[in-house]
Amino acid sequence: MGSHDVAPELQPEAIRKFTKHLLRDVRALERILSEDMIESGIRRIGAEQEMFLVDAGWRPAPVSVEFLKALDHPQFTPELARFNAEVNLSPRELTGFCFKDLHNELTELVGKARVAAREVGAEIVITGILPSLGKNDLSMDNITPDPRYYALNEAISRMRGGPLRLHIQGTDELNIEHDSVMLESCNTSFQVHFQVSAQEFVKYYNISQAIAAPVLAACTNSPILFGKRLWKETRIALFQQSIDTRKSSPHLRESSARVRFGEEWLNESVIEAFQEDIARFRVILAGGSYEDPIEVLNKGGIPRLGALQMHNSTVYRWNRPCYGITNGKPHLRIECRAIPAGPSLIDEVANAALWTGLMVGAAEEYGDIRNRLDFDTARTNFISAARRGLNTGITWLDGQSVSTEKLLKKQLIPMAREGLRSVGVDEGDIEHYLGIVQKRVHTCRTGSRWMLDSAANMGSRGSRGERLAALTAGTVRRQLEDVPVHEWELAEIEESAGVTHNYMFVDQFMTTDLFTVREDELVDLAAFLMDRKQIRHVLVEDLDHNLVGLISYRTLLRLIAHRGVSELDETLSAKDIMETNPVTITPSTKTIDAILLMRAKKVSALPVCKDGKLVGIVSERDFMAVAGDLLSEKLRQGELTREYGED
Repeated sequence: MGSHDVAPELQPEAIRKFTKHLLRDVRALERILSEDMIESGIRRIGAEQEMFLVDAGWRPAPVSVEFLKALDHPQFTPELARFNAEVNLSPRELTGFCFKDLHNELTELVGKARVAAREVGAEIVITGILPSLGKNDLSMDNITPDPRYYALNEAISRMRGGPLRLHIQGTDELNIEHDSVMLESCNTSFQVHFQVSAQEFVKYYNISQAIAAPVLAACTNSPILFGKRLWKETRIALFQQSIDTRKSSPHLRESSARVRFGEEWLNESVIEAFQEDIARFRVILAGGSYEDPIEVLNKGGIPRLGALQMHNSTVYRWNRPCYGITNGKPHLRIECRAIPAGPSLIDEVANAALWTGLMVGAAEEYGDIRNRLDFDTARTNFISAARRGLNTGITWLDGQSVSTEKLLKKQLIPMAREGLRSVGVDEGDIEHYLGIVQKRVHTCRTGSRWMLDSAANMGSRGSRGERLAALTAGTVRRQLEDVPVHEWELAEIEESAGVTHNYMFVDQFMTTDLFTVREDELVDLAAFLMDRKQIRHVLVEDLDHNLVGLISYRTLLRLIAHRGVSELDETLSAKDIMETNPVTITPSTKTIDAILLMRAKKVSALPVCKDGKLVGIVSERDFMAVAGDLLSEKLRQGELTREYGED
């Protein structure tokens, strides 16, 4: 995200001042390129690991501040949400045992993170989207208390001019609204960096765009969001929509999302990408003090280009150009942001080996990719891979239509091997990590496939909260063994934390598949719904999904007893008999509080509302199911105690 020193409100003067620094940084970079100052002759790789923190019930644990304090490690940094964190791995030369070394460092750092997390009552999960994450976890209460994150949220909200509308269609459909930037925190990735010289930047950047689709297809690990089965890599759709600053318009006007694949191939230099982003996207973070880069150059120094890096951090290309300084020398990197976190650390390193090997191998094999693949085709391939993973077909070089699975097995994995050999990577490293990718592709068992198959295997056993917790728990337990995902057994419902944790809040088991009526509709319709759907309560809402009343089965029985069946005709509407001020709760209400409220108010159901909008209902029937599960668990615990003793 760049500097912590940002302006909480973007005043025009602050924007103008920052823009001046930004444009001056671009001119300085042009001079750095023209004077051949960018480091060359060495190829380095690096990575950033993002992660989730979860509690004993496998739900998000907003304890990152406490976690980072307990960890006290310079390579770890906070992220947007208090249930996320990130660790930056050391850059290393692309040769020899670089992937084994990367794997060892990653294992050591994540191991230290697990120890610190347990000190604050949490556990680490490495996954693209946390299955057990709920929309209620995305409140501003869980944003990391850092001025830059509040400034980012304020800027994006102001530019968008209203709530975010998130719509993703997959096996299920997700269609919700959210009022903050916190949706971004649903995503975690394993970002791989590849250092190149200035002269070869265009060639390698274009290659990164071309190979993005097949690499992503082999790495998918984010198929479920809020319990919905969506894309094989839902992060792609979610991230693009969560940071979208565009307003809807009645006119046809071209505009770009801040999270994007891009518009065209690069032709001349990295400057094109930075200039394009400045031209298309307004400044959303400013403030801070910046050096004069031209003055630094005139004195023989190397400028940080802080304003350029700040702006670049708010434009989210899936393949992002980066400028940095290592050992006093400026360099250029390509950052691959499409690869998700997980499923295991060894899978992540294998993914890095695939992408890095293809960056080298495809550049050597294909040369100028612009002559063989249309840019719009590369972008379409990327979205198709995100939607369907290895099951997608793509249009490859020279208009060839091919299945992604076949392309990887027959062409790209062998090409990645040759690419890594050409830069001197150890043969054992190559076979070990690319062999994992090859077996994963051969079995079609990506992280997404494992998660979806596990969910299908659990069926309707347990509550939805238990099933999602079991996916999370199963992921952690298999990650601790650090074996590749194609060898994982399916997750089982018994791996969840048990019903005690998975019924803590009403959003974990409330009914969200609602059958409602409007207040001007016939009472007969409410009676029909009760009979057809075997429900005892029909909620009454307006066109904006605001709750306006409730009709209970008891109310209908009393009405029939009083008037007779023949009088239930078109003269009677829902508003004539509904309870107009029903007792309500929110999704984050504790289950015990909901039970006590029902007893105190002597009601048999509680509508669940968020900001006045109807989102669910809990009833006596739901609590009976909870009680049954709790009793079963208690009895099982008693049997185990009698059989094995207290220990």
